[in-house]
Amino acid sequence: MRPGVRLGVDVGRARVGVASCDREGLLATPVRTLARDADVVAEIARLADEHGAVEVVVGLPLSLSGADTASTDDARTVAAQVARAVSVPVRLVDERLSTVSAQRALTATGRSTRSSRSVVDQVAAVIILQHALDAERAAGSAPGVVIHLDEGPAHARG
Repeated sequence: MRPGVRLGVDVGRARVGVASCDREGLLATPVRTLARDADVVAEIARLADEHGAVEVVVGLPLSLSGADTASTDDARTVAAQVARAVSVPVRLVDERLSTVSAQRALTATGRSTRSSRSVVDQVAAVIILQHALDAERAAGSAPGVVIHLDEGPAHARG
């Protein structure tokens, strides 16, 4: 397992959830929910710097069959923008069902969907990052695909 703090990012149309992990890469925890506005990439870069992140992990929303969805290109575009704004690698990882899992987890704790809106994106980011950490620990290699800016977001497929 590579050492170092990582940020996990769940890109949504209205909000972006952010999570981080400890330096040992054991446990992902929620950080913030950001409004999806013109400043979101700069805010993610600021959080990466503030947390001393060695990598940013962005969830790639694929369909259950593994095909692209309406949100896939959006996530790739945001990931490429983040890659240009930070000095650390940005990695796309499969995030199938992370938001659904986050909503179910919050409902199981007694929170309604309405009262959970402000944290569901953070929980999804935690799920994305924790899955990436667990996958790396199990496989012995980093999960997903690193964004290569010279190729653009369309070439960062995983």
